[in-house]
Amino acid sequence: MVFSSVAFLFRFLPLFFILYYLVPGRMKNCLLFFGSLFFYAWGEPVYVLLMLFSTVADYTHGLLLGRLRGKRRARYVLLSSVLINLSVLCFFKYADFLIQTVNALWGSSLPLLKLPLPIGISFYTFQTMSYTIDVYRGEAKVQKNLLDFGVYVVMFPQLIAGPIVKYRDVETLIHARKITVTAVSSGMRRFCMGLGKKVLLANQMGELWVLVSALNPREMSVLTAWAGITAFAFQIYFDFSGYSDMAIGLGEMLGFCFPENFRHPYVSASVTEFWRRWHISLGSWFREYVYIPLGGNRRGLPRQLMNIFVVWLLTGIWHGAGWNFLFWGLWFALALVLEKLFLGRLLSWLPRGIGILYTIVVVWTGWVLFALESPAGIMRYLGFLWGKMVPLADTQAFYLCRQYGALFLIAAAAATPVAGMMAGRLKRAGTGPCIAVCRFGEKIIPAALLLLSIAGIVDASYNPFLYFRF
Repeated sequence: MVFSSVAFLFRFLPLFFILYYLVPGRMKNCLLFFGSLFFYAWGEPVYVLLMLFSTVADYTHGLLLGRLRGKRRARYVLLSSVLINLSVLCFFKYADFLIQTVNALWGSSLPLLKLPLPIGISFYTFQTMSYTIDVYRGEAKVQKNLLDFGVYVVMFPQLIAGPIVKYRDVETLIHARKITVTAVSSGMRRFCMGLGKKVLLANQMGELWVLVSALNPREMSVLTAWAGITAFAFQIYFDFSGYSDMAIGLGEMLGFCFPENFRHPYVSASVTEFWRRWHISLGSWFREYVYIPLGGNRRGLPRQLMNIFVVWLLTGIWHGAGWNFLFWGLWFALALVLEKLFLGRLLSWLPRGIGILYTIVVVWTGWVLFALESPAGIMRYLGFLWGKMVPLADTQAFYLCRQYGALFLIAAAAATPVAGMMAGRLKRAGTGPCIAVCRFGEKIIPAALLLLSIAGIVDASYNPFLYFRF
C-alpha cells in the first residue's frame, strides 16, 4: 500500500486518522501499532511475522543490555543482536545473489531460493539495530513496554522507506506527545507537497527514463542519453524525497517529529556536500555506527580514506544485491577520497557554478550505475553519454526535448531552494500584502497539488516506487 495509491488515500488514511484522533491518549499507541501492522500486511501478509520477530528480538536484547550495563557480557548480547539482524537481512536480501555468484565462479548449479524481498527490511533493520547499540552505549533508555517499542519499529509513515529514525529521537514522543491543530495543518501541507513531487514529477520523469533506456542503440544520441539519465536523476530524487516529505507530514499529524532526509542535494558544489544533503538519515546512520567506530578521521589520513571506502562499500551493498550497487558505492567512495586528498580544496577556489556542474556529472554517472544492472548495459550507456559511436543529437532527441522541456524546467526549479527562499523573504518583509500572499500560497498550493495528484493517480497506469526494493 503505497502512499500514492487510491487504497491508502481514500480508505486507510481517512479511517485511521478518524479513529486516531477519537481514541484517548494511551490507546493511540495501540491503534498506531495494529494499524501499522495492517498497513504492512496489505502487501506483505507473511513477512509481518518476520518484522514482529525482529521487534521482539531487539526488545529482548534491549532488556538484557539494560541488566548487564557496564559488564563484559553486555558485549556478547550486543553482538548477538547485530548478528541476528544482519543474518536476517543478508538471508532475504543477498542469498540468491550469493548463490548466483558461486554458480558463476565455480560452474555449480545450486538452486536459487527465489524469496521475495520483504518490503522495508533494510530500513526497519537499521532502526532496531540502532536501538540496541544506543542502549549498549548508554545513549538510550531501555524500553520495557513491548507495545511502545513495537510502535517505534512498525510506525507506518516511515516503516518502508524511512527516514531512518533513532529511538532516542522519538523516545519521549512515544510516551507522551501533543497533537495540535498547527502541527496537523503543517503535516497535511507537507504530505500534499510530497504527494505532488511523487505523482506529478517523479512518475512523469520515470516514464521518460523507461522510454530512453529501452531505445535501440541505433536510435540513441548524446542528447537523448543525457535527457534519459537526467530524467532518472529527477525521478529518484522526487520519488524518494517526496516519500520522505509524506512520511514527515504524516508523522506531524501523529504528533511525531521525524528528521529531514533531503536538503536540495542537486545544488551541491561537491560530492561531499551532495551526500550531506541526500538521504541524510542513512548517511547519519553509517557515520555514527560505522565510520566513527572505525576511527573516523582521528587516526590519520590513510586510515580515514580506508574508512571512507569501507563505509561506501557497505552503503552500496545496503542498496541492493547486485554488482551495479557495489560499483555505485565504490564510485562515490573514489570521488569522496579524491575530494579529501586535493579536489575539495580546488573546488572551494572555483566559482560555485563549476562545482555544481562537476557534481552533476559525477552524480549522473553514478545514477547510470544505480539504474542499470548489467555491466554491459552500464558501459554501453556511459558510452552514449560521452559520444561513443552515436551522434550528438538527432530528431528523436529534439522531439523528447520539445515534449518534456517544460517538465524538465519545472523539475529543475523544484529541486532548488528558490521557492523556499522567496517565501522566506515575503514573510520577513512583514507587510500586509506579503503576508497575505504567503498565507494564500500555504493554503492554495498544497490543495491544488492534492487535487492534481489525485487526478494523476486515478488516471495513471505508471506509479512505481523505487525504494520499495531496498
